[in-house]
Amino acid sequence: MTATLNRPAASGSVVSKATPTFRQRLNVLDVKASPYLYIAPFFILFALVGLFPLGYTFFVSLFDWHLLKGQGEFVGLQNFVEVLQDRFFWNSLFNTMSIFVLSTIPQITVALAIAAVLDQNLRAKTFWRMSILLPYVVTPVAVALIFANMFGEQYGLINNILESFGIERILWMEETLPSHIAIATMVNWRWTGYNALILLAAMQAVPRDIYESSALDGAGPFRRFFSITLPSIRPTMIFVVITATIGGLQIFTEPKLYDPRTAGGTGKQFQTTVLYLWDMAFQRSNFGKAATVAWLLFIIIILFGIVNYLISRKIATTGDARGAGKARGGFRRKRSTAPAMVLPGVGSQPPAPAADPAPELGGAETAADTTSRSGQ
Repeated sequence: MTATLNRPAASGSVVSKATPTFRQRLNVLDVKASPYLYIAPFFILFALVGLFPLGYTFFVSLFDWHLLKGQGEFVGLQNFVEVLQDRFFWNSLFNTMSIFVLSTIPQITVALAIAAVLDQNLRAKTFWRMSILLPYVVTPVAVALIFANMFGEQYGLINNILESFGIERILWMEETLPSHIAIATMVNWRWTGYNALILLAAMQAVPRDIYESSALDGAGPFRRFFSITLPSIRPTMIFVVITATIGGLQIFTEPKLYDPRTAGGTGKQFQTTVLYLWDMAFQRSNFGKAATVAWLLFIIIILFGIVNYLISRKIATTGDARGAGKARGGFRRKRSTAPAMVLPGVGSQPPAPAADPAPELGGAETAADTTSRSGQ
């Protein structure tokens, strides 16, 4: 007897998915939108205080804009052409680069040395760390007034010391190089401790086990510093170099307060680019050209940033490739080293014979074994 089961007829209505509730939709929206809401304040502030002034400055640079009269006629890129043909702009750019070199290189070098010393096991660590930060806390006006008196040409402390040793006075404000050295000294005195603390924080993050292992291997302090410390703090070094570059190209306070009566000296011998911008805007009342100088300085800083990034990336790539090559070379050397042969009876015991992996057959030899031994 055969039983036949009839399948139920398919329903004409299609089963639809359950509609999400309001709370479920709110949860999905919260997961997707919350990250953007959390970072939105930064981008809003950056747009207000960063992008908008940058764009508006470029807009001003396209007009003959006066400080009191306001917006004038449209001149296009004429302001850029006139500024690039102005010898005082190139003079300010030369002064900026000279002070930048005299301040940034010694500043980072001394900061690195101070950080290495403070990284050691010293007594009163907190006292010394706070001491090197004190110059950064002092206001730039006080620093400029103190150093301006120290480098005074008539009654300055440094010239009096030089005269006591029979050396002629140095014209710290009238000559180009001495004025650059004086301003760079102010910059170095104020920012060296700040950069030293940043580098010290990076050095503190290096694992101490690496130093202990290298010391056991016979590496001295200088070898550990150049082979372990510097490669480990490379990202922080890049950060310090880039920030010091940006700050060095935007230097204004020190040269302005070094001689408040003039905008960079009587012969513009220490007038920096930002000081030239200030003179163009508030002394000559030409906002159009001042905005042009600001945009040219912005382009120069971007170019310096790109160069620093490429150089740091090249150094990092070279260091990683060198380290990998050393590791591979050491591995090859370990594999290529043949074990020393030990002769029986010569100062050591002969090596034990290798165990026969074949199972024993009750001491009986096979025909193949007998044939091979008789052939020998």
